[in-house]
Amino acid sequence: MKTSRRKFIATAAAIPALPLPARSVWQRSSRASSKGPKLGTVTYNIAKSWDIETLIKNLTEVGMEGVELRTTHAHGVEISLTPEQRAQVRKRFEDSPIRIGGLGTTCEYHSADPAVLRRNIEETKEWVKLAKDLGSPSVKVRPNGLRKDAPEEKSLEQIGKALKECGVFALDHGIKIQLEVHGRDTARLPRIRSILDYAGDHPAVWVCWNSNPDDLLDGGLESNFNLVKSKIGQVHMRDLFLEEYPWRRLLQLLNGIRFQGFCFAEIPESNDPVRVLKYFRGMFRAYQEII
Repeated sequence: MKTSRRKFIATAAAIPALPLPARSVWQRSSRASSKGPKLGTVTYNIAKSWDIETLIKNLTEVGMEGVELRTTHAHGVEISLTPEQRAQVRKRFEDSPIRIGGLGTTCEYHSADPAVLRRNIEETKEWVKLAKDLGSPSVKVRPNGLRKDAPEEKSLEQIGKALKECGVFALDHGIKIQLEVHGRDTARLPRIRSILDYAGDHPAVWVCWNSNPDDLLDGGLESNFNLVKSKIGQVHMRDLFLEEYPWRRLLQLLNGIRFQGFCFAEIPESNDPVRVLKYFRGMFRAYQEII
């Protein structure tokens, strides 16, 4: 979603006049005492229609700590933002209880067309620049499949080498690249592990654990978790009521590696989104036996 410069500045100029939502006592105490995973939401899809002010207001009411701003949504945070607009967005979040936990892109690196591949790499670098300007710690990218015209290993190598180039650039800017465990063929953790290896296990290239059904294949949850546990930088979670996924065990594994990054709710739209996110937060805490 593109936002005109005039419209964005007019909207942002009105924001400081609005009162900041107050932090509840339970949110302040939770943040102060938390030594484990932090909780936030992806704007895909439950919050895709919320502008920045609404995001801050609603997530503060829910008691979440951060947000992954996914491209094309109503918040309007895109690489097209001017320096002035970027500064306004950064200040708005820094003046609020809600952190930018990451930027979500659709950049991918499996295309057989070298021009398309190069375009995705260069776009990733622009998102890295935006992340630095906004104070975001990371940029999420994805594999989205394997090449149809080449052996599997060729695809994994291509994706890995592209990621390494992006990682080198990101490291120079103090930003992490989060590789989402994503795609029909590439969501299998052994393939993600191969991609990381082809990327040279670069220190700026991390994994966004995506809580997919595929996590239970190839030896099961713990086997797959162990393949990437040293590289997990953030987590996406589907609806926590889905009993086919071992949410409690996943959180035990995350606590076992002393994970203190963001777990983001990535759940569908709702007619009562704040209430749904409150339930999500409640289940997230209950699975960890947090009172």
